[in-house]
Amino acid sequence: MARPRVRLGDLSVGFVQPLAEAVRALGHDPEPLLRRYGLGPARLAEAGARLSIPRYMHLGHAAIELCQEPALGLHMGLRSRLAQAGLAGVTAAQAPTLGEAARTLLRFEPLYAANYRGHSSFHEDASGAWLRFYSISPYNAYNRFVVDSLLAGWLAQLADLAGKPVQAERLEIEFTAPAYAGQYQVLSSTPVQFGAAYNQLRLGQQTLRLPNPGHCPSTWQHLQQLCEAQLLQLTRVRSLGERITHLLGPLLSGGREPELDEVAVALQLPTWTLRRRLAEEGTRFRDLLNETRRDLAETYIRDTELAFGEIAYLLGFASAEAFQRAFKRWTQLTPGEFRRNQRRVV
Repeated sequence: MARPRVRLGDLSVGFVQPLAEAVRALGHDPEPLLRRYGLGPARLAEAGARLSIPRYMHLGHAAIELCQEPALGLHMGLRSRLAQAGLAGVTAAQAPTLGEAARTLLRFEPLYAANYRGHSSFHEDASGAWLRFYSISPYNAYNRFVVDSLLAGWLAQLADLAGKPVQAERLEIEFTAPAYAGQYQVLSSTPVQFGAAYNQLRLGQQTLRLPNPGHCPSTWQHLQQLCEAQLLQLTRVRSLGERITHLLGPLLSGGREPELDEVAVALQLPTWTLRRRLAEEGTRFRDLLNETRRDLAETYIRDTELAFGEIAYLLGFASAEAFQRAFKRWTQLTPGEFRRNQRRVV
C-alpha cells in the first residue's frame, strides 16, 4: 500500500461562515467569491466537508482584497460561533464552565481542523490558562487573518456561551504589529504584545469559572463520549512509519532536522527497537524524513507564496542552497521550475 502524501492540513467548511458574514457586513456580496473557490450552498451544507489550509488562506486573501480590509480576520472572529466547529463545538457549548468549554474546544481540535505542523493547546495554572494557537509562519497577507480570526473567535465563542463580554487578560501575537494594530485592543484588558513567542491569549480563573447557563450534565457526558470515539478513530494509524510521519512535522525547525533519538522518545521506544521495527516494515528513518520533506516542499511551493529560503527554514535545512540541491535530487527540477510548472497547470 502506498504511503499517504503529507499535506499541510485542512479545516471544516464551517469556518467559511464567519468569513462570508464579515464580507457581507463590510458591504460586499460573498457568493461570487465562494463559488470561485467551489463553496456553493451544497458544499457548505455537506456533512464533514473540509477545506485545505492553503485554499482557505487564498480564499481569505481574496476576501481581504475584495473588501480592502486587512483586519478582516478580526471581523470574522466577532462572528464566530461554537457550532461552526462541528461536533467539538457543540460539545464545548454544553460544558459546565467557560474553562471546560475552552479546554474541550482545543482538545478536540483534530475533529474540525488539522495542521500537520502543529496544533492548538490549553495550558492551565493556579491563576488562569493560556489558549495557544499554532499557525504556519513566516507571516504574510495570506495567513495573518487566520491568527486574527481564531484568537478573536475564541473570545467571541466564550462570550456567547457566558452571555456577557469576555476579554483576555493578555494577548500575544507572533507577527510584528500590522497597520491595524489598534483594532486588537478591544480583545485584551492590557496592551497587546506583538513579536511574541506564541499566538496566545490569557484568561484568569475568574473568567474560566464562569458558569454556562445552557449546561446539561447528561448531554455533556454523551457528547464527550462521541468526541472521544471520533478522535480515536481519526488518530488510529496503520503502521509505525505513518506514526513517525505524523511526528516529523512539528519537529522540523530552522536549520536542523529531527533525529531518530527524538522520535524514539516521542514514541516511548528504545532507539534500537525503533530502528529494528522500521526495518521489519521495509523502511528507514532517513527515507521517511526525506519523503516527508519532499511532500511538504512540493505543497509549500505549489500552494503558498513562501520564498524558497523560508521553505528551507521550515523544513529544517541549514541553507536555501542545501534545500535546492535536495529538491533537485527528489524531483529533477529546481524549486523555481516546479513552481512555474504548477502555475501553468493552474
